[in-house]
Amino acid sequence: MKFVNRNLQNIALALITMLIGLSAVQTFGQGVVSKEFKEKAKAHKEFCGDGSYSYWSDERRSSVKELRESTLTAGGTINVDAKRNGGVSVIGEDRNDVLVRACINASAKTDAEAKALADSIRINTAGTISPDGASDENGWAVSFELRVPRNSSVNLTANNGGIAVKNVEGNIEFSTKNGGVNLYGVAGSVKGKTVNGGIIVSLTGNTWRGQGMDVQTTNGGVMLNVPADFAARVEAGTVNGGFNSNIVGLQPEKDTDDNGYYRPRPKKVSADVNGGGPLVRVMTTNGGVKINTLE
Repeated sequence: MKFVNRNLQNIALALITMLIGLSAVQTFGQGVVSKEFKEKAKAHKEFCGDGSYSYWSDERRSSVKELRESTLTAGGTINVDAKRNGGVSVIGEDRNDVLVRACINASAKTDAEAKALADSIRINTAGTISPDGASDENGWAVSFELRVPRNSSVNLTANNGGIAVKNVEGNIEFSTKNGGVNLYGVAGSVKGKTVNGGIIVSLTGNTWRGQGMDVQTTNGGVMLNVPADFAARVEAGTVNGGFNSNIVGLQPEKDTDDNGYYRPRPKKVSADVNGGGPLVRVMTTNGGVKINTLE
């Protein structure tokens, strides 16, 4: 992944970590994981927890982090715009309403100024869910976590932030410029893109339920995790990057001709898996492709 400057790179990478979370705590050799380490790992996974990511680490500035929550009536498409700095995570649950959680980060020269800046930020929930505050967005950021009914339709926008959607079946659209994307157990009609960021898609069940999926990135790798018995029409490819797949029929042609000479070319596969079904498409321009069969 290549960014315009180091700050954007740090923001995007940190948001990928924040949205995807820590999947496991490992021990090395015969060592024992300390209670303090476990508590820090747990806090890191918690949205807006004490150990979760903060946008500013400059010791010369003060920063505050504040969690706000509100509950909305479910109905229609849920629109979220994190604005300049901030990620969006949406989790489908067995519920009838929408829980909106906003994590506000603010930074200033003094503690009082940082607190005042955080207090000045408003969270709009009428229409598009979005933050509203000082015109200079360099000193503050808001990330969102939404708990929604499983059959919700969502439209998610970010700029310098990641996007994650889990266990949602509906019309799902998303767009971000500098941030990774993580999709788990989604279904329905899924369309979206990122410019600078990787994409991880983990399918569940044995077939795609709904119209299909079409997601892409310009600068970043893509990973597709597929259950062994999953039925779909799968398309995946890259222009500049490697391609690795352990699924027979989803392996691209080699980069060599009949005489064994290297012949670079875009790598793309398109095939029916387990009898076929709706289209599942994941593409990148500059990045590798990895397809895994999940047992």
